[in-house]
Amino acid sequence: MNDQSFLLGDADDRTGPPPHSQGGRPMTNRKNKRFRRGVSNRATGSALVAHTDGSLPVSLATNTPLLDEWDTLPLAPADVQRQFLPGSPLVNYFRRDPGAKAFDLLRTRLLQALRAHGWGRIAIASPTEGCGTTFTAINLAQSLARIPGSRTVLMDLNHRNPGIAATLNMQGVGDMRGFLAGNVPMEQHLVRASKTLGLGLISAPDDAAAEILHDARSGETLDLMTQSLRPDVVIYDLPPILEYDDLAAFLPHVDGVLMVADGTRTTAKHIAACERTLKGQSQLLGIILNRARTAGGEDADA
Repeated sequence: MNDQSFLLGDADDRTGPPPHSQGGRPMTNRKNKRFRRGVSNRATGSALVAHTDGSLPVSLATNTPLLDEWDTLPLAPADVQRQFLPGSPLVNYFRRDPGAKAFDLLRTRLLQALRAHGWGRIAIASPTEGCGTTFTAINLAQSLARIPGSRTVLMDLNHRNPGIAATLNMQGVGDMRGFLAGNVPMEQHLVRASKTLGLGLISAPDDAAAEILHDARSGETLDLMTQSLRPDVVIYDLPPILEYDDLAAFLPHVDGVLMVADGTRTTAKHIAACERTLKGQSQLLGIILNRARTAGGEDADA
């Protein structure tokens, strides 16, 4: 296990304007017209109105709450055996490991910052390839999902090199491009790894990665997903900041960014360049240092 350390400061001191929020729930920059007019419930055919206060949608015909859409997502637990392989997620299985404790501490500090501002949509990215972004995203999501009654959604938006499905041994699951384009229904794309953790996966790389995120339909679909599922936190795993424009294209749809740095390769110039990319566009919530070096100059591995 690689050593994990992080810095999570006051978001007010970070770059970028604070996104809009309401009622302690994440609010998106663009309002979904389908929700403002009311949408159709596929199961009953009845019209419904989505509330912005976190309550369930209500049927106009019966004035009663409809089925929570979170419960309609298929339950597909990740393969437990896969978790024990070297380099695989560890939070749920090695609770006494210092790395697991670091993720729990990161979870607590992150939630405090998000709740203080009414935020909930987080992008996780690194300056360059190979810093451990997917490893960090999965472990943070699992740590968040252990909170009873919570809802966390982990979305793999690294179309160039998707890794969440393979890491969780769930290959062949997920048509993210079809989902973002509005061609695949949410309940046919997202799965629940547990009662509190939802997953949006990519089955194969896509050369049109940046164009997918530039597409206005992607933002509208994710807005609708957030309003339908009402998650506490949505984590988006994205490609390296300095190597592609995917994150820059997606910044309008997140409340803040967690940056993953590699103690053996990330430089101060890399961090400064990333901060310039985010300046005026989004909040830099913190920097997570992966593979930190010990005082003797060696990698700190468990």
